[in-house]
Amino acid sequence: MAGVDGVRTGIHVCRGNWSRREDVLLTGDYEGLLPAFTHMHTDQFVLEYATPRAGELRIVGEALAAKELGLGCVNPRTDTAEDPTAIVARAEEALRYWSAERIYLNPDCGFGCFANRCVNEAGVATAKLRSMVTAARILRERHG
Repeated sequence: MAGVDGVRTGIHVCRGNWSRREDVLLTGDYEGLLPAFTHMHTDQFVLEYATPRAGELRIVGEALAAKELGLGCVNPRTDTAEDPTAIVARAEEALRYWSAERIYLNPDCGFGCFANRCVNEAGVATAKLRSMVTAARILRERHG
């Protein structure tokens, strides 16, 4: 990115979207990647935290609080939309390490299709995104 100005950069670290079965997807915290993360010249880390598979926010938060966090807060592989209060709770946990203007709510990975198989139904994805919007409104009311 040397020489490229006026562009915000980010990186997404995917834990897997090839299955809806949580037991076959990647597990473990991001601690092993922190040496690489701290050397990257990127503005935002888009990380998956909607399931316990990613470990604690603290591990990344203590090392990357000066960066932006794309906080994965909904699981694109499940059939039920997350409760906005659960999303708010996860974001408020992130607020221990990042300032409010550095946190962006994201789904863990996307809702896209691959190999002619969508990760989820359009209606479920829409409901999950609505939950994220509701949570964002609550967070803005509480934290500005």
